[in-house]
Amino acid sequence: MADEHQFIQDGIRETKIDEFFHEELSRAGYGGMDLAQTPMGTQIQLKAEKPGMVIGKGGKNIRKITSALEDRFDLEDPQIDVQEVDEPDLNAQIVADRLANALERGWYFRKAGHTTIDRIMDSGALGAEIVLSGKVTGARSRVEKFNRGYIKHNGEPADEIVDRGTGVAVMKLGTIGVQVRTIPPNAQLPDDFLVAEEADVESFIEEPEGDVDALLAEAEAAAAGDIESSDEPIEADAEFEAVPEQAVPEFDDEEVIDEPDLEEDADAAADAADAEEELEDIEAAIDAEISEDAEEAASDLMAEMEAADAEPDGEEDAAAEEEES
Repeated sequence: MADEHQFIQDGIRETKIDEFFHEELSRAGYGGMDLAQTPMGTQIQLKAEKPGMVIGKGGKNIRKITSALEDRFDLEDPQIDVQEVDEPDLNAQIVADRLANALERGWYFRKAGHTTIDRIMDSGALGAEIVLSGKVTGARSRVEKFNRGYIKHNGEPADEIVDRGTGVAVMKLGTIGVQVRTIPPNAQLPDDFLVAEEADVESFIEEPEGDVDALLAEAEAAAAGDIESSDEPIEADAEFEAVPEQAVPEFDDEEVIDEPDLEEDADAAADAADAEEELEDIEAAIDAEISEDAEEAASDLMAEMEAADAEPDGEEDAAAEEEES
C-alpha cells in the first residue's frame, strides 16, 4: 500500500475509534483522545471528566473497551491511559456534548449558546466560538454563531492551539450540529509580545569610540566647510576619460550674465496689448465702411432692375392704342 493510502486509512481508523469512545463514554464526560503507535503496542490517552466511570468497578469497563478495540479495529495490544480533565469548561468536546444535551432537553438555542460561552470565558479562556447549524427554530435551516474573545481560524495556530469539539442534538424538527472552538488560557500565540517595564535603557545605547568633544568639533568643521579637501588625486572612470576636452564648455569667471528687467518686459507687454486693440478697431471700421458701400450698391441695382421691368409694359400699351385708332 502506498504511503498516501496508508495515511488515509490511519486517519479513518482514528476517526472511527474516536466515535466509538464518544458513544461508549458519553456519560463519563468524554473529552477526546490521543493515539500513538509505539514498539510495545498502541498507546491511547483518554481524557474524561469522570475517570472512575471509564475504568469501572475493578477495571471491568476498561477491559471491555480494550477487548472491543482489539476485535473491531485490529489494534495490537492497546494500552489505555485515562486522565481526568481539570477544567471541563475549557475542554471543547465536553462543552459541545453539554450544549447538545441542553438543546435536547428544550433549552432555547440563544440562551444555551450565551450561557455556555460565558462559562467558557469565565474559566479563563482567551477566546471561544460556538456554531449551531440546523433547524434551530423553524423548518428552514440556518447557522447561528456566538463569539467571545480572540479566536484563530487559519494557519498553524488554528491547528496546534485551538481546541475543537463537535456534538449533535437530535430534535423533533431535525438534528442540530454543534461546533465549539476554544483557546486555553496558557496558549502562546505567535503574535504575543511582552513589554519590559523596568528595562535598563542605558545598556542598549552604544557609546562612540574616541573623544566625543573631538568628534563633535570635527563634525561642526565639516559642516562649515573649514576642512580642506584631500590632496590625493581622484581617479576618473574610463567613461569620463573618453570625453574630449572640447565637449566641456569653459566659462569665464568675470563674465556676468545680465538678469532680465521685469519692468521693461511689463511695459513691452502693455504696448503690444494696446497695438492689438488699435488694430482690431481699424479692422472693425473697415468692415463697417465696406458693408455700407455694399448696401448702397445693392439698392441702386434693385432700382435699375425695377425701372427696366417697367419700360416694356409702356411700349405695349402705346402699340395697342395705335391699333385701336
